[in-house]
Formats: sequence, C-alpha cells, structure tokens
Amino acid sequence: MRVDAHQHYWKLERGDYSWITPEMSVLYRDYEPHDLEAPLTANRIDRTIVVQAASTLSDTDSMLELAGRSERIAGVVGWIDLERPDYREQYRNFKRHPAFVGFRTMIQEMERAEDMLRPHIVEAMRFFAEEDFPVDLLLKSHQLPAVLKLLEQTPNLRAVIDHIAKPQIAAGEWDPWRAQLAEAAASNPRLYCKLSGMVTEADHRNWKPEQIVRYVRHVVSVFGTDRVMFGSDWPVCLLAASYDQVVDLLDSALPDGLGESEREAVFGGNALRFYKLEHLSVSGS
Repeated sequence: MRVDAHQHYWKLERGDYSWITPEMSVLYRDYEPHDLEAPLTANRIDRTIVVQAASTLSDTDSMLELAGRSERIAGVVGWIDLERPDYREQYRNFKRHPAFVGFRTMIQEMERAEDMLRPHIVEAMRFFAEEDFPVDLLLKSHQLPAVLKLLEQTPNLRAVIDHIAKPQIAAGEWDPWRAQLAEAAASNPRLYCKLSGMVTEADHRNWKPEQIVRYVRHVVSVFGTDRVMFGSDWPVCLLAASYDQVVDLLDSALPDGLGESEREAVFGGNALRFYKLEHLSVSGS
C-alpha cells in the first residue's frame, strides 16, 4: 500500500486559516478530497494522512468529518491545545473517532522554541509518550536544539519531524542542520522524519532536483529507510511543484541501490507503522 503521510484540506469560509492570504494565489481557495483524487490515482497512492492546517479544535473536527466520508483518508493528525489544562479531555474526545491517529504541535509558530520545555508542555509530552500516541513536530531548522532537549526529557515519545525540520534549502543551509538532525535521529529510536515540504524551502521558481538530493540522502543516512516517510505536503507544495513532481523528486532522490521493500517502506509501510495503521495493509481496505 502506498501512503502519502502528509497532506492538507481546507475551506476558507471556516475562517481559521489566517496564514493563507490572497497573495498565495494558488493556495487561496478551497481544497477538498475530490481535488486530490486524480493525482493520487496517477501516482498509485492508495491512502493519505491528513494533517491539521489550523491550530483550532474545530479544524480537527472538520478533518475527522471528512475522514468519515472519504475512503482515501487513512488517518487524521489533528491539533490539541496543550496550553489548556483539559488537553487530556480533548485527546480522549478525539480518540473516539477511529481516524484520529495523531496530533501536531506547532513549534515553528513559537517566538521561543524553548517554550516547548516549559514544565506543563513536558508533562503533556510525557503523557502522550505513555499513551504511545504519535506526535508530529513542526519546526524550523534553528529550533532543533530546543527539540533535542525536549527529546532528552521525553525519551519514549513516538514522534516525527515534519518537512526534515525545514532547512533553508534556497540559501544552501547545511550545517548545523546536518549535525543536529543526525543527533536527533540517534537520540530516540522512536523518532521518525517526513521527507516532505522540501520544494517549498527551495527557490519556488528555480529549484532543481540536484539541490534537494543531498538533503534527502542525509535524512535517510541518519534515520535509515525504516524511519522516514513520503509526504507530499499538498496543496502547499503547489507553490513550487505539482504533486507528480514531488513524487518523482523523492523517487529519484532516494539513495541508489535501495531494494523494493525499502522503497515500499518509505512510500507507505513506515507511515502505516508509525500511525498504527498496519491493519490497512493486511486487509487491503
């Protein structure tokens, strides 16, 4: 089974996507499951993981409602307000829906990444580690040191770094991202990394595949082929590339000599395992 581990849907009329502005012409419209059907079919992608696009509980409710109507959606990564003392109740309410497979914490929106190290946030992350519940970490490369400290304090956290931690590919950023990502990978065997969001960190108009190859291969070298997963970041990727281009880019950028089973893991198996959806590949449903 081929799985896109990271994509989004939204309806602008909901009013909670403040980051989507009219200047983002290609994104300033509604995106719903029927819009993605043709690209999924063309690229033999069977199922997707839909990830929150707004830091609101209602956005998560909306995605879960979509999941109930679309067989393509294997799972939903929503949002939980960790600043509220009732975060466990939020979690239990969402868990009643079988499609709720994870939540995402928006480190990139924090003025200080060290805010993730406040006692009540660490306590929450330890709770989710005990629950063995998947957590997506959205961060920028300069925030990796704070994330490393968080991982030290939550050693059993089942977590995934989105978008390879957003190095500034357009500027050719390499170090300290290279070393810090390697340290993160070594710090926790339960930490994964999404091979996603790379074209939008490159020059939107002039990126070239060879600029991204070294980033992909470094991620695979430090995480291995069993802890990385393909994600299109559609429709955000449309700022720089089509869905087809994103799939082709990763397919060509993966290290030479990978076996078929390793490629299947990157393009689906790892996502199913991380989000505890292995039953889908067994049942074929």
